[in-house]
Amino acid sequence: MLLNRAQTALLGVSLSAASLALWAASAGAQSAEPGKAHPALWPQAKSQGLIDAKTESRITTLLKRMSLEEKVGQMIQADTASIKPEDLRRYPLGSILAGGSSPPINAPDRSAAGPWIKTAQAFNAIAMEKRPGHEPIPIMFGIDAVHGNNNVVGATLFPHNSALGAAHDPDLIRRIGEATARETAAAGMDWAFAPTLAVPQNDRWGRTYEGYSEDPALVRTYSAKMIEGLQGAPGKGKLQNGYVSASAKHFLGDGGTLNGVDQGNTDIPESELIAIHSVGYPPAIKAGTRTIMASFNSWQGVKMHGNKSLLTDVLKQRMGFDGFIIGDWNGHAQVPGCTATDCPQSFNAGLDMAMAPDSWKGLFETTVKQVRDGVIPMTRVDDAVRRILRVKFKSGLFDPARPYEARTDVIGSPAHRAIAREAVRKSLVLLKNDGVLPVKASARIMVAGSAADDISQQSGGWSLSWQGDGNTNADFPNAQSIYAGIAEAMKAGGGSATLSVDGSFTQKPDLAIVVFGEKPYAEGLGDLRSLEFEAGDKQSLALLKKLKSAGIPVVSVFLSGRPLWVNPELNQSDAFVAAWLPGSEGGGIADMLIGDAKGKPRADFTGRLSYSWPKTAAQFTLNKGQAGYDPLFPLNHGLSYAAPGKVGQLSEVAGIDATPANKSRYFADGRVHAPFSLALGADITQRPVDSASRQEGALQLSWKAGAMAKASIDGEGVDLRFESSAEMMLKMTYRVDTPAGGSIKLGMGQGMVNADEIFKAGAGWRTVRIPLKCFAERGADMAHLQPVWTLSSAGPLTISFSEIELATQAPGGVCPSQP
Repeated sequence: MLLNRAQTALLGVSLSAASLALWAASAGAQSAEPGKAHPALWPQAKSQGLIDAKTESRITTLLKRMSLEEKVGQMIQADTASIKPEDLRRYPLGSILAGGSSPPINAPDRSAAGPWIKTAQAFNAIAMEKRPGHEPIPIMFGIDAVHGNNNVVGATLFPHNSALGAAHDPDLIRRIGEATARETAAAGMDWAFAPTLAVPQNDRWGRTYEGYSEDPALVRTYSAKMIEGLQGAPGKGKLQNGYVSASAKHFLGDGGTLNGVDQGNTDIPESELIAIHSVGYPPAIKAGTRTIMASFNSWQGVKMHGNKSLLTDVLKQRMGFDGFIIGDWNGHAQVPGCTATDCPQSFNAGLDMAMAPDSWKGLFETTVKQVRDGVIPMTRVDDAVRRILRVKFKSGLFDPARPYEARTDVIGSPAHRAIAREAVRKSLVLLKNDGVLPVKASARIMVAGSAADDISQQSGGWSLSWQGDGNTNADFPNAQSIYAGIAEAMKAGGGSATLSVDGSFTQKPDLAIVVFGEKPYAEGLGDLRSLEFEAGDKQSLALLKKLKSAGIPVVSVFLSGRPLWVNPELNQSDAFVAAWLPGSEGGGIADMLIGDAKGKPRADFTGRLSYSWPKTAAQFTLNKGQAGYDPLFPLNHGLSYAAPGKVGQLSEVAGIDATPANKSRYFADGRVHAPFSLALGADITQRPVDSASRQEGALQLSWKAGAMAKASIDGEGVDLRFESSAEMMLKMTYRVDTPAGGSIKLGMGQGMVNADEIFKAGAGWRTVRIPLKCFAERGADMAHLQPVWTLSSAGPLTISFSEIELATQAPGGVCPSQP
């Protein structure tokens, strides 16, 4: 269906009669050739600050001196986990990245700035060596700085983008960009993979929190401001004065996939792709963004990494983008006919640099051959390399000075933390307040909930690790938990705050602040089947009910990357605050919730929803302007102390089968998680036991002597192809209570490994991570994995498990031998 004038006006898109006529005329062409764009329909723009005669002349001279191998090398980016600096002597690559869980050289993945600086310097030193047959060209070092320089220990973590949308403050976005740039440059990096310009239309999508809003107009407003913050004024900002290259992403339509499936198909008309999903790109291009990242998703069945009509005809020609297009993590491999090491289709479609984290060597070799054979024209190579060199010159990389590498004091600096705390205050949305807020600072209160004193949970995904998992408060030295911020504010006002995660107390408090919400996640693992919070596992609701039944007023602080159906939790709360994923500055929440000693506000709420809030768990696509729009709280809603409002008793009928779309957490908290179930062979018994941190938080399995017996975690087949290619791992936390009396086999699906060494005798709880690819290489069908976990023993064995789940890669993960 084509958009009408009213709909496009609502989206902030100005359409001429001629454009509408072209859209109507193109409808038939779209159906004849799906996934082919019509450039004349698209908005025009032009890159600012990228092209000048002097720089272009330098590029021309340099291109003439470069060998084919050096040119192809510029078009390939490798990950720190898969390449050593000395590899650049044979493979002259143009860029290095550190993925969300990838480490610096000879250091853990969770490292402060020092190892990162040494890593960047090591790669660049070899790239710039003067040796025969080599043209010195600096490396670009990219990082997923999506809410601050979030890979670096001690960095300031700003609220995620869904929170920043609620702030409705473009200048704040610019200042966050500037702070992020300085902290990125200070860690030796020169390229931030940000901002995300997705316009999420289905909140089940696991990357919703990376988008500022469902509203294209707000995304358009923020787009140029973040580019300006990261890069400075067009053509002016360089690495030497604390700016880095930005990467507007992901082009295009990642927020519109069918059912909100990550990397799925955006099956919408071209008119809708333009009016909703493209609006952030013209402002970004005009602001001088140096790079744009191609998206994993398809449009009308055609993968973006191979869509020439969009990458070349629309983005480069119609929109006048003069920087370069970078691929996403092995995204080229998803183009039909391609593999991770062989994809001329993607380069010919307009991709300038392939992100080939672990496939770089094979891709380099095949691409060189394909250019020699004429499969990839030399003109296409020269265009790509010209664009890459242009960015390197304009960003100051050919200047050897790196003054910010001596400015590690800016990382987590008080000035940057103050900006982050301001962002927290401005992003909080008050959804309910029955007269209990603000809290008197002279009161005696309880702070409860699993997230109250958990900086990892308040920071969310893309925080020191890709999925945001595996962190402790000690990993965030320059941060403050929500509880710590509240306790500080209460103490200053003469009151007190006591932490009680489970809500227990000996002396009844005046009030309880309960902090709960989504556990950290990122792409893939964050996709949902339903918008119901804690579907099938209402631990947070039980805590709220427990406190309410004791006659304690309850203030709920809800942490989430997106709006979720929380009607039952709202009903059990006297006040309810959507706090999103606030990042490292938990004190910003206390600024708003805790008043003075007399209960007068110290600051008022100004946050307004940038996403519509669902009335039922089935309102997946709930966007202003759509037919049947009926939210619980509409776009731009938000209460304040000055403008209060009432929320009555809400329906607790979810409106949908709440079976959770869980494919990564199999056993935790003393139980198997839905939709999976535990099956035990006849000679295996089970009993609950205490884990290291929780009463009855583990399950002990005991095998009797006899024939091989198997324990398994079963369910419908799950698709773990993406997780396997992303180098995720099976993580088990266990204790060997009685060593094995025979051989042990560990499996996923039909893939089996020898587990004798894993489960050998030893004291205490241990954690092991095994790459999913180990099971894939041994026959597991990762497209339809069933069962997700098996353990077989041919003799007596007793093991207690506290966790069996998927986790991000970590050092030391190796494949056990075959059984």
